[in-house]
This record gives sequence, C-alpha cells and structure tokens, in this order.
Amino acid sequence: MTDDAPLLGERYRLGSRVGGGAMADVHRAMDTRLQRLVAAKVFRSATDELGRKRFAEEARILAGLSHPGLVTVHDFSADADELFLIMELIEGGTLADVAEWGPMPPEDVADIGGKLADVLAYVHDNDIVHRDVKPTNVLVGNDGRAYLADFGVSRLADAAGRLTDSGMVVGTTTYMAPEQVSAGDVGFPADVYSLGLVLLECVTGRVEYPGGPDAAVARLVRPPQIPQGIPGRLRRGLMAMLCADPARRISAEQAGDVLSGRTTEVMAPVPAPMPVPPPRIPQQRVQRPPTTSMPIQQPPSRSPVAPVAAGALAVAAVAALAVAFWPESNEIDVLPPVSGAPGVERLPADLENLERLVRG
Repeated sequence: MTDDAPLLGERYRLGSRVGGGAMADVHRAMDTRLQRLVAAKVFRSATDELGRKRFAEEARILAGLSHPGLVTVHDFSADADELFLIMELIEGGTLADVAEWGPMPPEDVADIGGKLADVLAYVHDNDIVHRDVKPTNVLVGNDGRAYLADFGVSRLADAAGRLTDSGMVVGTTTYMAPEQVSAGDVGFPADVYSLGLVLLECVTGRVEYPGGPDAAVARLVRPPQIPQGIPGRLRRGLMAMLCADPARRISAEQAGDVLSGRTTEVMAPVPAPMPVPPPRIPQQRVQRPPTTSMPIQQPPSRSPVAPVAAGALAVAAVAALAVAFWPESNEIDVLPPVSGAPGVERLPADLENLERLVRG
C-alpha cells in the first residue's frame, strides 16, 4: 500500500483486496493511528438512516464479542457514505486452501472441528446465527490456529438493506442446511449442519453437495455419506450434526464436546414435556337433610382392634337382652354368706352357693 492510497474513515489506509463476496470486499489496511495492519471489510450497499442505526447496533454487538477462535472487530463506521468494519488481520489462508491439497487426516479434522464448534457455541450463546459457515470463512493462521470469520454478517447485511432490497438469501448453497434450502426457520442448528458439511468435505476431499439447484434439493432426499473408517468421535459427531431434522441435531456446544473427545454423548437429550396434573378442586362438603332410614352398616375394619370391639358389642347386646327379659322382682338376690376363711377348703361350698343362685 502506498501513502497516496485513500483513507477509510480518515484513519485506515486501504491496501490490496484479500477477499470478499456479494455484500462486501475485504482489504488489507494500515491503521495510521496505531500503526498496525488490520482487515477492512467495506460494504457496498447504501442504506437509509434507520439502516445505518441498525448497522451500528449490530457492529457494537460483534465488537463486544471476545473468543480465541473469533476474528476480533476493532472499529466500524455507519456514516452515510462509509459502511465498514475494521477487524483483526489473520496472516495465512483459509480452510478451503488447506482442503485443496486433498483429504485431511481424520484426527486433525476432529480437532479443528471441535475448536470451531466451541466458537459457534460462544456465538450462539450471544444470540448470533452465523448463517454462512463454509471453508472460505474459516481462516487458518500461519501458526495453524483456526478462526471463524464473517460471524453475524447476515445481521449486518440485513441492517445495510441488502436482504430487503435484493431478496437474496444469505448463505452458500453448497453448505446450507435443509431448513435453509426449504425456506424454513433458520436458527442455531443450521450453523451446526453447515459445519458438519465443512468437516465432511475436509475428511473425504470432496464436496458432498456441489452448488446448483439440483444439489440444493439433493440434501432433502439423500443424507450425507459419512465414511466408515474414521475415528469414532468424528463419525459420531458428523452423524449427529448432519441430522436432517434440526430438532434432532446436537447443539454446537455438544458438537464441540463430542469432536474433542470430552464426551461420547452424541444426541441432544430432548426432554419430554412433563405431564401437568389437572388442578385439584377442593371438594365441598354436601349437607344432606336428616333421614329416618336405618344407617348403612359399614364394612368391618381390618384393624387388629376390630375383633375386640366386635366382642365388646356382642357382650353389651347380650347384657341388654338379659336385662330386658329378666323377671321383675322386688327382692334382690344376694350371695349367701361366705362359707369360711378364704382358701381351697371353702371352694366346694362357694360353688354350691353359686349354683343355687343361678337356678333361682
């Protein structure tokens, strides 16, 4: 870059173009204030005041994120004639450049996949959907570290008015999830599916669904072909990440755990809804009018006291009958006087007196 190159935001001197797409171009740039190299992502779309305000809000959210696997956002502009992001410059290439050399070692794919899934989990925790996970958006530094770039670009593009103006769908057809192809709800699971396709391409050396309308529909009728002879953690992770049904797909956090070997649990536990018992309505006591009918006899209790109570009732009933039918007399029968001193010797006499009393 030369000293007469235009300044962006009166601070960043633009250099060579290093990448870009339908919405923006990425340039190497020099921060003339801090004298450091940065990456400048310049959006081509113009927008109105409301769009610029939304762009600024989204850029502040992205600038507030901090993760070792994210390309850091340093600065932004939402002026009427300048719409750009200033980001950390990663010297190196992309995952697409690495994949051009052929299939990568499966263990390396699992390692890089675990790190990228952890980055996605962090982004998702901040309520951001990437929507365009693909090999060219994974930067590989000269030190071998992988970084996820263009996170949140769909929200910035929407703020810039591209989605409203052109009706374009953010995302690359080759790596879209089934719900993106069928115009369904696009959320966090779509990023997990796209990352799964990226990792599958790295380990097989071929694109599973090449671009084009036919390929877009192919994933709706044919599941991805996952090779058999790869490490278990990679195979389990890919199978769970590439479920056609987003409700059955594992989360980015779980994908990171599986691919890194931190766990072997591959399916997201989907808790069944707990049955809600009907509300308990207090029973109101019904006041019944008095009745002259005989009370209903209750069934005998199983309590061990029941036989004793029943016996007591029987004795009471017999006693009542004896009193009712006992002959009326004005004389009160009394026992005869004792037959002698208490002891065994007087027992016959006491029994004779008792028998006489009973016989009347």
